[in-house]
Amino acid sequence: MRTTDSMRGLAAIPLPAGTFRTLVAAMKAADLWGALQSRGPFTLFAPTDAAFARLPKRALEALLADKTRLSRVLGYHVLPRTVLAAQMVAAGRSRAPSLTGQELDIEARHGRVYVNGTRVVRADIPASNGVIHVIDAVVMPKA
Repeated sequence: MRTTDSMRGLAAIPLPAGTFRTLVAAMKAADLWGALQSRGPFTLFAPTDAAFARLPKRALEALLADKTRLSRVLGYHVLPRTVLAAQMVAAGRSRAPSLTGQELDIEARHGRVYVNGTRVVRADIPASNGVIHVIDAVVMPKA
């Protein structure tokens, strides 16, 4: 993903090329891409393409075909405030409401941060309107 002068915010971050194609396509399909360019602040827990690939193929296809459900799942990966890794580590264990209103369980163990049991593999990628933390799985909201 390349950054242009007209882009800003989380959607403008030049994440490693080819690593977030599924997330970007899903955000655009769910009409959330533009929201990530807004004022914020936001924290995005960004699953990699490998994380999406671990979902069963039929489940991923069904998710991508259902815009309402896709919006809920992706919104569950976004907090409506900026939370840095150091804050999560200092808190030890906490719950944080996502854009969907459902809470994420955030836990720090041995200096590592986990969101709903999913490990943050790269933390604190800054954006003009928040921060991105790369995670190694897709987190699903409760039905």
